[in-house]
Amino acid sequence: MAFATAHDGTQIYFKDWGSGQPVVFSHGWPLIADAWDPQLKLMADNGFRAVAHDRRGGGRSGQPWNGNDLDTYADDLASVMETLDLRDAILVGHSTGGGEVTRYIGRHGSSRIGKAVLLGAIPPLMLKTDANPEGLPIDVFDEIRHGVLTDRSQYYKDLSGPFYGANREGSTVSQGTRDEFWLWSMTVGIKGAYDCIKAFSETDLTEDLKKIDVPTLIVHGDDDQIVPIVAAGEKSSKLVKDAIFKIYAGAPHGLSMVPEFAERLNADLLEFARG
Repeated sequence: MAFATAHDGTQIYFKDWGSGQPVVFSHGWPLIADAWDPQLKLMADNGFRAVAHDRRGGGRSGQPWNGNDLDTYADDLASVMETLDLRDAILVGHSTGGGEVTRYIGRHGSSRIGKAVLLGAIPPLMLKTDANPEGLPIDVFDEIRHGVLTDRSQYYKDLSGPFYGANREGSTVSQGTRDEFWLWSMTVGIKGAYDCIKAFSETDLTEDLKKIDVPTLIVHGDDDQIVPIVAAGEKSSKLVKDAIFKIYAGAPHGLSMVPEFAERLNADLLEFARG
């Protein structure tokens, strides 16, 4: 297996498929790089170099006690980029991974970046505050913490429903997809999973979004039950200069794994990458 070494010595696993312009994928919570496999294959099959890593704390990466925050996640992404010496890369981030991509550019700049894609992403801020009334109240995130601490296995099984919109009438999401979600989630250590809740809910990425200076595609489902579009995609699209904003009607949070939305997403990714 291939690894990059983070600044604190943590080993960050990555997969590196194909050749050509790099497309680097950052996954959401509480998943791992395998959640991107269909898109990795798609891009590698179409002349791109597809890269995805397991965030620290889960999958095949190390599980350190510290560093489960967006600054460190962004630095870990930088370690992968530097290890592979990636240039003109297209960064694609889903959910927490979208926060990771945004903080990477805010923290490390865009010298290695050609384009960015934010998919159902957490920026600018998920938490409800006086300045961000569209966000979710802290009680929502406290309930997630409680679920992770008390019975994370059952919590992840239940979470797969709203994550993929499987709790909606007419859903085509298979039990296999939901089982896969549970399997990936259970590879994430409880410390990393728990700490990441604060990272994805309370990190304000407003100023980072303003620093994005590369062509950016923002995609968000208007039936996202995990990261509400009004607090995320709609606001981000106004903060990133000249961003392309695409709203997928009826799409859930994990739209890349739902057949009727994944087909559209894959086409949009290819079009944007080639454009």
